[in-house]
Amino acid sequence: MNHASFRFYAELNDFLPLHRKQVIFSHAFDGQPSVKDTIEALGVPHTEIDLILANGVSVDFSYRLQDGDQISVYPVFESMDVSSVLRLRPKPLREVRFVLDTHLGRLASHLRMLGFDTLYRNDFADAELARISSRERRILLTKDRGLLKRNEVTHGAFVRGIHPRAQLIEVLRRFDLVGLINPFQRCIRCNGLMKPARKEDVFGELPPRIRQEHDVFQRCEGCAQVYWRGSHYQRMQRFISQVLSEIQEG
Repeated sequence: MNHASFRFYAELNDFLPLHRKQVIFSHAFDGQPSVKDTIEALGVPHTEIDLILANGVSVDFSYRLQDGDQISVYPVFESMDVSSVLRLRPKPLREVRFVLDTHLGRLASHLRMLGFDTLYRNDFADAELARISSRERRILLTKDRGLLKRNEVTHGAFVRGIHPRAQLIEVLRRFDLVGLINPFQRCIRCNGLMKPARKEDVFGELPPRIRQEHDVFQRCEGCAQVYWRGSHYQRMQRFISQVLSEIQEG
């Protein structure tokens, strides 16, 4: 039986049992398994990892464990320059786009509100989520650690937060998205793009009070829902301001 020592850093410890958090621990193995398979067997999805050092040298996921190896595993770096070593993720996506699992419906609405292309259905199967993420180059956000261990998923993140507001702040920080926020460009219901609509073109679809009080409208290109800047719009503006303030303070 061979042994290697492992040390996981920062938030990767969230995936480990208490006795393995923030410490160097020994792991027994047979043969020469890949470091990727071993790390995922220990409970950490590969999409959460950006750097692996074997005996102080940067290695990729295909590295085969040797008896006596000392393995250090680091999480995704968004602000730190690690260009001099081998990063394990593919290059960042040019356009930030998401697909979310069935547990993250409110988060999907919040991301759409901020202008991010976000696919969500409450009946997506795991295999379909993985295919969409790979085929459409979308970041997979999920509460299911096992889903992130699928080989075809290259861009993904385990969402730790419980409440949708906390989840949104977590995602904005994780992917450094504050500078890309462009609110009210997408339909919260279907993710379709919004376009200006003339009042005379939507007049018959408006409640009487809205006809009198509003003159600026948008229509979703996907589901044809009509939007105007009423009290709901004001509440969303306040919500966005509060989220941004919390991020800046954090």
